[in-house]
Amino acid sequence: MSGTGFTDTLAAGTLVLDGGLSNQLAAAGHELGDELWSARLLAERPEALVEAHLAYFTAGADVAITGSYQATFEGFARRGTGRAEAARLIASSVDLARAAARRAETARPLWVAGSVGPYGAMLADGSEYGGRYGLSVAELERFHRPRVEALVAAGPDVLALETVPDALEAAALVRAVRGSGVPAWLSYTITGDRTRAGQPLEDAFAVAADADEIIAVGVNCCAPADVRHAVEVAVRVTGRPAVAYPNSGETWDPAARAWTGGMTLRPELVPGWREAGARLIGGCCRVGPETIRSMTGAVARGTS
Repeated sequence: MSGTGFTDTLAAGTLVLDGGLSNQLAAAGHELGDELWSARLLAERPEALVEAHLAYFTAGADVAITGSYQATFEGFARRGTGRAEAARLIASSVDLARAAARRAETARPLWVAGSVGPYGAMLADGSEYGGRYGLSVAELERFHRPRVEALVAAGPDVLALETVPDALEAAALVRAVRGSGVPAWLSYTITGDRTRAGQPLEDAFAVAADADEIIAVGVNCCAPADVRHAVEVAVRVTGRPAVAYPNSGETWDPAARAWTGGMTLRPELVPGWREAGARLIGGCCRVGPETIRSMTGAVARGTS
């Protein structure tokens, strides 16, 4: 597939994204409790990533987001991995998603989105849920660009600039993908009507309004209840399709190190998101293949 093909397909309809890669890996028994999180399996258990992507394709997802969210040169270096090998591992995340697409028994087009997580994911201390790292846009661009280049070299259909907490980091990411030749979506993690760093959504989405590489804007890793308003703002500010893949609705309790509450992500929400302008719809943390299957059904009913 190609970036042009992905953009054309998006213009023609709605695509279903996968769910949480990490929880699918954890459900399969893989330990993810270190600084590299799911990216550790790029080196140690690449087949596990293929199987996780395949589970979502089988559930009806059109797009697999690669296991490179927490894969950075800096993170790998802390584990003694050299730069050339780190670049190979980051690029391999695209190859593994492609392998899953080849194994999926479906005639429909399947797509691969190269995940570019925020700077805070590399710190592995929860900083992505606050932003405000004390770095300039130029410094953040220098951090992100090498990983973007490694992913682009592997040929994804689109880049997923995801779980961005801060409009300053979004500006850096937009600069980092400029001239890459690969389209990208930009999605913030938010609370209510503001980014995690506290900026109004109107200001945050405006960062991407004039960027040709950004083909969709929106939110992920947020409460389902916050999605529709954010989608409406994103479409109004940028004139582009929106992307929406929230968490299950459960809340992480860091003291207890456990999820609390119940799932509030329901397929009944999907028609409203589509009505507001979302054309890339899926799930993030705690959203597994069965939920994606139900969301796929909701999208199909809304487009038939």
